[in-house]
Amino acid sequence: MAKNLEISYLLDFYGECLTEKQRSFLDYYYNDDLSLSEIAENEGITRQGVRDAIKRAENILFDMENKLGLAKRFSELTRGLSDISACADKIYDFTNESVVSKEINDNVAKIKALCEYLNRM
Repeated sequence: MAKNLEISYLLDFYGECLTEKQRSFLDYYYNDDLSLSEIAENEGITRQGVRDAIKRAENILFDMENKLGLAKRFSELTRGLSDISACADKIYDFTNESVVSKEINDNVAKIKALCEYLNRM
């Protein structure tokens, strides 16, 4: 994952653990694509001060992810649900063509509905 996307992703998970300034600086820099100079000018501090705050905040986010792994687990769960849903589609297509069992089709529909529900959470 590209660093910009990774930081934005981690900010979604752990942003509340940062100070308001750190969260704002990361948001300006990574999500709003402002330069260090633009952020410094808007905030009335030096460019170096913005850079230092961003680096500290990045380190906090990476440290939180290394300790807790919530973002990685979420990605794995999302990927797993997509795989389950794709398998359910294949089973449904197969059973529809061969008219194997209404019960199988009903269970496949339940699996699909659960995957969609869990993906929305």
